[in-house]
Amino acid sequence: MARTEPAPAVHRLDNAAIRVGIVCSSFHRALTEALVEGARGHLAAAGLAPDRVDVFWVPGSFEVPQAARMLAVSGRYAAVIAVGAVIRGATSHFDHISMAVSQGLIRVSLDTGVPCAFGVLTCDTAEQAWARAGGDVGNAGEDAARAAVSLVNLAGLSTSGPRETPATGD
Repeated sequence: MARTEPAPAVHRLDNAAIRVGIVCSSFHRALTEALVEGARGHLAAAGLAPDRVDVFWVPGSFEVPQAARMLAVSGRYAAVIAVGAVIRGATSHFDHISMAVSQGLIRVSLDTGVPCAFGVLTCDTAEQAWARAGGDVGNAGEDAARAAVSLVNLAGLSTSGPRETPATGD
């Protein structure tokens, strides 16, 4: 299924002096590299210089949450973007890894307060994964970078004092 709506607008980073870490699974490396390029492209469009993005490779998706936590607690990164691909096989391994990665990454975000954006593909087939790694369904790495920018900007709002908020009509 092709993406029918236009891609969301690129929001600029409120603070382009931040650093972002990208944690990448080496398994299905070609797919992950496409996701990294999508993430880097979006971060650049949002105003982040390439030298403000650090990329770290780990063996597989199972190791991504632990590496993301290491980056989050280092105090060096305003956000972490996790990318990789888990493709269903003939056993239940897919279910265990997908669940562990998604739960691990949300735990990193909630426990550390550092946004940890999810760009790990969990697909039934390689064709589905490629469609989501820059194909006709978009690029999950770009989508994760978009989420990271949004959350970093939101975190800046929460620390800069009161701001006027739009009326909700209540």
